Amino acid sequence: MAGVSFIPCLVFFGANAFATQLIYEPVNPNFGGNPLNGTFLLQNAQSQDDNQDPTDIDNLYKQPSALDRFTDSLETRLLNQLLTDVGDGNSGELVTDDFIVQIVDNDGVLTVLITDRTTGDKSEIVVSGLNPTN
Repeated sequence: MAGVSFIPCLVFFGANAFATQLIYEPVNPNFGGNPLNGTFLLQNAQSQDDNQDPTDIDNLYKQPSALDRFTDSLETRLLNQLLTDVGDGNSGELVTDDFIVQIVDNDGVLTVLITDRTTGDKSEIVVSGLNPTN
């Protein structure tokens, strides 16, 4: 029976004899890894990079669309017409997607009230000394 218990002990101690120490091998060539991994790692990093270059000329200014230019031109024309009507003694109001502009002329005192429709902020411009007869 002594020989039967000797065999598992021999197998147990024999397995330890074949164990080796683990050795860390870096992947990145900057830290001692294989130089052939450099191109692969660089391509992976570039494919994940979604940052925009702030000095790129193409990203600095975007050309407005034709519809945006037409809308701006129309709003400018309507605001000019509103100011012309106020000069003739009439009051008026212009409502756009972004602002509400109210213009009132009270005996030479021109009041322009601008309301931001998204935030509700109001700005009031008062110009006195205007003479509607001139």
